[in-house]
Amino acid sequence: MSKNNELKSKIDSLAVFRQVKEDPAILSLRKLLEENTVAAYSDFISALYPEGANLSEHVRRLVLEDDNFYVKAVAAGQKSDPEVSAAAKNELNMLNEIGQVPSEDICRMVIDSDPLGGRGLNLPKWTTGELNLIRDFTVKLADISRTGYGIYAKYKFFRVEDGQIVPVAHPDYQSLDQLFEYERERSLVIRNTEALLEGSGASNILLYGDMGTGKSSTIKAVAAAYADQGLRMIEVKKNQLFQIPAVLEEVASNPLKFIIFIDDLSFSGNDDNFAALKATLEGSITGCGDNAVIYATSNRRHLVRESASDRVGAAGFNDDLHLNDTMQETMSLAARFGLTITFSKPNRDEYLSIVRSLADEYGLAVGDGEGEISEEELMTKAEAFAIRRNGRSPRTARQFIELLKIGI
Repeated sequence: MSKNNELKSKIDSLAVFRQVKEDPAILSLRKLLEENTVAAYSDFISALYPEGANLSEHVRRLVLEDDNFYVKAVAAGQKSDPEVSAAAKNELNMLNEIGQVPSEDICRMVIDSDPLGGRGLNLPKWTTGELNLIRDFTVKLADISRTGYGIYAKYKFFRVEDGQIVPVAHPDYQSLDQLFEYERERSLVIRNTEALLEGSGASNILLYGDMGTGKSSTIKAVAAAYADQGLRMIEVKKNQLFQIPAVLEEVASNPLKFIIFIDDLSFSGNDDNFAALKATLEGSITGCGDNAVIYATSNRRHLVRESASDRVGAAGFNDDLHLNDTMQETMSLAARFGLTITFSKPNRDEYLSIVRSLADEYGLAVGDGEGEISEEELMTKAEAFAIRRNGRSPRTARQFIELLKIGI
């Protein structure tokens, strides 16, 4: 058997790491080993290059991000049959060999097989490097509660789409050191999140307060700050709350920790999502497990919108025979969050302190020199900007500095 056929057979024989051979670059490599043509060579390069020109690194990434049944079993603390462990080790050795196929050898064979003898060809190359997949995979399994597997190894932020958990490739968030003031409020979120990571008992959190005070930014910043310690965030929209039990079931056996993030939470009186979330927070058989918490934000302390007519009724009285029970029902959702943190609008001094910190962050020249804006003028303009907008808030301060930075 030729070397090409031997490598092709090894790709075909993958069973534990079956998903690896479905990768476009590996599929193209198999075709190249079989056909040995310029066209197949070009197809392989086109599939490999978007991920980088190093074949060894590409194979390593595929192996370490794979979410096959063996990885999931190990992550869940289950023992695998000796035959399965032996097969996984054998396939890692084969993948080690596949990941170190040198471009020079394949390029030479392609040129030799070309009807024109390779005249005028200048085929692009790929590179290889040191590869020890058994060592790397063993380290991966030992640290899987921090690094994760599958899409959870590659991405940190997710959302629910058509009932599926999908990654957010380019999440929009600020780091913790880009958030100013509200240190006490953020410290509560941080301490609760650390408790989740430590497995020492964390609470579901409701962040309530005025618009633009940094509730959502705090949650996303904390999720980003602790991602390297095994934290992931899954955003669920308000109209998807009924899907939370399925999301929790999906991640229940995952060794990572998860924040289920719900932004701008509020309900109308007859909203079915109200009951779905209430059951999840307390009382449902599919409630949050040890590896997940719900962090929600709201501008409303009472999460269910109700009008005077809801209590009085159109006829001037309420025909609800158990009015007190109904009122308790509408107020009970917020009470089911273990921790409620209030983000109030900053006072004048706090607002101006945020403005000054943001000016430093954005590299704005503040002083009495030429081309600089004076401290007094900065504060006066910041206050005027807040009056024209929705009042003082961290969001208003950032918008003001961003516009000032570009000369508007």
